[in-house]
Amino acid sequence: MGRPAKFGADQILDAAAALAAEGGHEAVTVTAIAARLGAPSGSIYHRYASRDLLLAHLWIRAVRRFQEGFLSAARVPDLAEAVRASAAHVVRWSAEHQDEARLLLAHNVAELRERWPDELGEELDRLNVDATAALRELAGRLPGDDALERVTFALVDVPVAAVRRHVLAGRTVPDSAVRLAEAAALAVVLESDL
Repeated sequence: MGRPAKFGADQILDAAAALAAEGGHEAVTVTAIAARLGAPSGSIYHRYASRDLLLAHLWIRAVRRFQEGFLSAARVPDLAEAVRASAAHVVRWSAEHQDEARLLLAHNVAELRERWPDELGEELDRLNVDATAALRELAGRLPGDDALERVTFALVDVPVAAVRRHVLAGRTVPDSAVRLAEAAALAVVLESDL
């Protein structure tokens, strides 16, 4: 039996996230992570076969962390408040976690599944199940055949568009983005004549 790992996955991913925050994703190298942790590079490679696979795991962790707040907002009983809170969460979380948001904007499930079907396939298959169910549940409270499209546009496309250019440019997301995303989401979801 081998000895237990000195550094857990979260410690390694935290070090990678800190490096990304300090110098961008280009600064995230196995050597830099190992130096930050005081660990041999081999111990990082033992857990993650490559830098890209490590970044994929960092992406997955960021998705999960983002979804915690989104799911909480989407489950608010009042429909208008759930829409407002969900749209606001996307903007606020992205503003507060710009490095993780930048990472989320840089990759997607299909790309990662294609690159690492064996390593990440099952995990990626489950990744968006709860968020998709939350969007469907909200859409189920609305009239119209296009309810799911409206909810997805309002709570995914609109708020992501509100933060994308700021996050990718490394600029602060303006406070007004929350108000604008909320207003747009409400208009799209609650307007049945669109």
